[in-house]
Amino acid sequence: MFNQIIYETNDRLATITLNKPEKRNALNPELVDELLEAFDLAMDENIRCVILTGSGNSFCAGADLEYIQRLSNLNSYENYLDAEKLARLYLKIFNYPKLTIAMVNGFALAGGCGLASVCDFVIASKENAKFGYTEPKIGFIPAIVMIFLSRRISGGKARELLLSGKIIDAEEAIKIGFANLSVPDIELKDFTFKFAQNLIAETSPESIKFVKEMLSNIYSMGLKQAIEYAKGMNSISRLTEDCKKGINAFLKKEKIRW
Repeated sequence: MFNQIIYETNDRLATITLNKPEKRNALNPELVDELLEAFDLAMDENIRCVILTGSGNSFCAGADLEYIQRLSNLNSYENYLDAEKLARLYLKIFNYPKLTIAMVNGFALAGGCGLASVCDFVIASKENAKFGYTEPKIGFIPAIVMIFLSRRISGGKARELLLSGKIIDAEEAIKIGFANLSVPDIELKDFTFKFAQNLIAETSPESIKFVKEMLSNIYSMGLKQAIEYAKGMNSISRLTEDCKKGINAFLKKEKIRW
């Protein structure tokens, strides 16, 4: 089904692995198309969480530079269409109604750092994960990815990463709030899968969907509009089956099974 990714499911988890290690899992149109299709597949009602990772020693090294070089010979509209597809992928993951985890096993650079930034959680290999927006070093700009970086971290640190092109390690990524956790590389896979299973066991799928929908929407709202929106969502959530189930189980002192 796929040529550049591996799609696997197990116990309510879907794992999407970028699988072009000889290219450091660099982004190209076919890979972007396959990622879009894989996230559509993971909308299966039996899937609660998607883990995104890379094969080899890289998570994703950004855009395939040979492909970018070919694009430089095309006109601005053709380049716009290419950018539109990449933006669609980032938006799909950012707005995804299920839990998403970037399991960063190595280099996450430029567009690859953008892929990590749009996931709900970033879990990094302590020894091998590296993050950076290196576009300015080759005369390119981190145009689309900066929109999502500024929603993950704010202020001077986002500006520093975007303007300097410097590469930071897992420890620094946690310090600035880009990554959530780092673990020894040998433990990365097992830890991430256990982390995902705990999230699945402890959280309502309907609650996750509503919270993520709200997080996506409130960015463009003023305070008054956001409060009105939140009041409406609050009232809707109280009527869901998950809320009724959760409150009933809590009052009966029963374990909630999500």
